[in-house]
Amino acid sequence: MKTTPIITTTLLHATHALAIVHPGLLHTNDDFDRIRNNVNSGTEPYLTGWNKLAARANSDYTPRAAEVVCRGASWCDPENYSDLYRDAAAAYANAIYWKVTGETANGDAAAAILDAWSSMLTTVTGSSDKFLASGLYGYQMANAAEVLRDYDGWAGLDSMINMMQSVFLPMNSDFLVNHNGAGPDHYWANWDLCNIASLHAIGVLSDNQTAIDEAIDYFLNGSGMGALNNAIWTIFEEDGTGKPLGQIQEAGRDQGHSLLDIALLGVVAQQSYNQGNDLFAVDDNRILAGAEYVFKYNTGNDVPYTPYSNSEYSQPVISSGSRGGIRPIAELLLAHYSGVKGLDAGWTGKYRDMTVDAGDGAEGGGGDYGSSSGGYDQLGFGTVLYRLD
Repeated sequence: MKTTPIITTTLLHATHALAIVHPGLLHTNDDFDRIRNNVNSGTEPYLTGWNKLAARANSDYTPRAAEVVCRGASWCDPENYSDLYRDAAAAYANAIYWKVTGETANGDAAAAILDAWSSMLTTVTGSSDKFLASGLYGYQMANAAEVLRDYDGWAGLDSMINMMQSVFLPMNSDFLVNHNGAGPDHYWANWDLCNIASLHAIGVLSDNQTAIDEAIDYFLNGSGMGALNNAIWTIFEEDGTGKPLGQIQEAGRDQGHSLLDIALLGVVAQQSYNQGNDLFAVDDNRILAGAEYVFKYNTGNDVPYTPYSNSEYSQPVISSGSRGGIRPIAELLLAHYSGVKGLDAGWTGKYRDMTVDAGDGAEGGGGDYGSSSGGYDQLGFGTVLYRLD
């Protein structure tokens, strides 16, 4: 059982745990004890999930670190952000493999990837997409480092912290404050959410309570579209059940980004929960309402929709674009809301089952859902890492 005191957070009032827990981002030591027991027992579907992760934990992996990472601009020379997201996924898979098995070759591989980037990277640049890079790859690199932090064979933690605090964290904070010089409703919810996730993750990795507080306070009270009440902006009651369904800010844009919003909401909440702050529970489990809405629609069912508009764009109808897309995101949410809280997360379960069926029995991770950035936006492997039943 988790020993960290859990503090339920209500909107407009953020209260934080007394001490920073390590490891304490997406996974804690208690989580790793559970994962290790499931893997060693050979029980399904954990074994299938583990085998998917093991296939990505290549101890011979060669990183492609660079001094400058560029995303989205025609002048990028080269546009090399794919090297960073692939290396982040490889570092995470190798770190998890080491943590569960004790296999030093994988610990060394994860360390080599992180050391390569911490010794070289000075700049993340490009079009406005540079802020997607700072958020998505920031939270992923911080999670890999947090898993590896107590590996005796790694002497690079301080260097990694310095790089994350000098390159990624200032971009995360600046985007949330200034939105690249635009108004707070110019950018879609996922832009805020990935930078919140990164700011929080780097705060935990570096024992920077100020950064943790900034991330949580923005999530609860921020002006941008990733703040909770803007990301899930209206609540319906489901016909026949009365269950809350929360319309996502990007529902009228396309379903790929709606699913990404849910993925990032799960990351922010899981990281915070492991630090003793229950963002899952905020506003009567608002994240669950949003997840149930998105997952119900993406498993082929109708949902209510209110036309959405702000100063930048108008969405009169829900979008069917990319409907039914597969992302490894539901196991985390289902484990918490159904497994920990005992709440009705039926549509989340339906989407989890659809994802698992598509993956031959378990959620995969980076590289299992395509080679483009969308296939690496989430770290995944939720069947082995999160499932409780």
